[in-house]
Amino acid sequence: MSRDEEFGAYVAQRRPYLYASAWLLCGDPHRAEDLVQETLAKLYVAWPRVSRVENVDGYVRRMLVNGHIDDGRRPWRRERLTAEPPDAPAASDPYEDSDELWGALRALPAGQRRVVILRHYWGLSIQETANDLGVSVGTVKRQTSVALAMLRHVLATEPAATVKTTIGNLTGEPR
Repeated sequence: MSRDEEFGAYVAQRRPYLYASAWLLCGDPHRAEDLVQETLAKLYVAWPRVSRVENVDGYVRRMLVNGHIDDGRRPWRRERLTAEPPDAPAASDPYEDSDELWGALRALPAGQRRVVILRHYWGLSIQETANDLGVSVGTVKRQTSVALAMLRHVLATEPAATVKTTIGNLTGEPR
């Protein structure tokens, strides 16, 4: 298989997950699309090296998260529109079950949102999340704990079991 065919096959298979992760990180479908495109452009350049890595998905997730961090540092990204909530993903996407949950996720600080997405959407272990984000295991545990407590507080109108079930729906397994 040629480099382009191999890269194309990877992108065709993983792009929906990358977009979903980017949307959860950004909270805006347009910025998420830009983030995915920038990540894939960088990935294409590095593909000969990356394709030989043992965990290609981990490498690409790290590129996506780092791209989001870099994007947030740009001065024009500091402006926030508050008149209307961000657009939701297309109706065919399985991760839009609870508008309240997604609103609460978007309200989390970026670091906590990243941890929750990697742990509960991607289903990574604490160690894998720490490696992907370049932080300690303790930081992942603390940010996960604080983020889930904030989600419970924000979603206080729903019973805690419903919140856990909804978060479990992200990964397809009960939490």
